[in-house]
Amino acid sequence: MHSPFFRLTIALPLAAASVTAFAASSGAIMVSDCWIRSMPGDVPSGGYFKLMNAGDKPVDLEGVSTGAFGVSMLHQTQTTGSTSKMVMIDKATVPANGRLAFAPGGYHVMFEKETKPLTVGSTVPVTFKFNDGQSIVEQCAVKSATGK
Repeated sequence: MHSPFFRLTIALPLAAASVTAFAASSGAIMVSDCWIRSMPGDVPSGGYFKLMNAGDKPVDLEGVSTGAFGVSMLHQTQTTGSTSKMVMIDKATVPANGRLAFAPGGYHVMFEKETKPLTVGSTVPVTFKFNDGQSIVEQCAVKSATGK
């Protein structure tokens, strides 16, 4: 039989590991598959990604920023009949226990005023800001104009 001291020394590291694992996964929002379309010259670039909300309340994406561009704006492509237009939006809601995709032809980020030329194959840190106070920095791949 083990002494009480032995059980205590074993239990503490396990408890600490559990707290650490919980802290690392405590954010309800996750960003994945982030990429930026590299465009020539002063042509604005598009930003695309997937958001997942594991929480039980909707969360709004309120802004995106990066040092690679002077301006970052949330947009949505809206189609009426045969006409499509891009509209600037203040926020995009990620439903509770749901997902929201930013993809060509739908929600996207317009990046303007590139601060230096982007290199296809590199990554750019992008900060995502949510209405619950959470900010997430994600490395976004730089892809060619064709998305490859």
